Amino acid sequence: MIRTNSVELNSMPAIAYRRKFPAGGSGIVIVRSDASQPGIASISKTSGEAIIAANTPTDLYPAEAFAEAIALTAGMPYRKQGKPKTPETKTIAETTIDETDAEAVQAEIEAEEVIVDGDDYQKIVDTYTDKTGKLFYDLINKDLIKFAHSSSVVREMLDAGDLEEDILLYAVGTKFRSITGDDKLDDNQVLKIVELLDAVSPKRVFKEFVGEIRSWLSASKAN
Repeated sequence: MIRTNSVELNSMPAIAYRRKFPAGGSGIVIVRSDASQPGIASISKTSGEAIIAANTPTDLYPAEAFAEAIALTAGMPYRKQGKPKTPETKTIAETTIDETDAEAVQAEIEAEEVIVDGDDYQKIVDTYTDKTGKLFYDLINKDLIKFAHSSSVVREMLDAGDLEEDILLYAVGTKFRSITGDDKLDDNQVLKIVELLDAVSPKRVFKEFVGEIRSWLSASKAN
């Protein structure tokens, strides 16, 4: 399963990492060095807080531990990485999956692993990762805004009243292809990379850039 780099918690002898759930959304896995069962929680898309799984023992994994884990891993991009281990090198068991969904889940996991293991994704992540190992969202948005201001294609799309998502996809796709040097990076791959970046973002990864696009569209309509 694709995951972010693991972090050590201060509140207990444990490590934590984010993972994408097959049904969608991002979650947190905590593994104590003194317990065999991991603690698992999804992350609310509205509040950003942990929704602890029903089978997670809260005496071992209290809400405070999940809050710390969410804060420490926020903004860490998914990377190619083997199974994380606890400080005592215990292997972390993956959560079980209903057999009826196993084939579809495996296909989704493999598709995401292809992206994360690829050179294109790694170049994009390396370009926009700061010294702490987290995504530098301000730089991503500033780069896109600067590119859009200088792009005649973006200007034509704005004047034509094109959809916000089409302008965003054009700008992001063009920027990603420039970073990677890969002209064959298609829109579906660009959208999957965006999805993986969004999954670890405390906010929408292109929030500022989208705000600029909306302002430009409003101004174009007014003229």
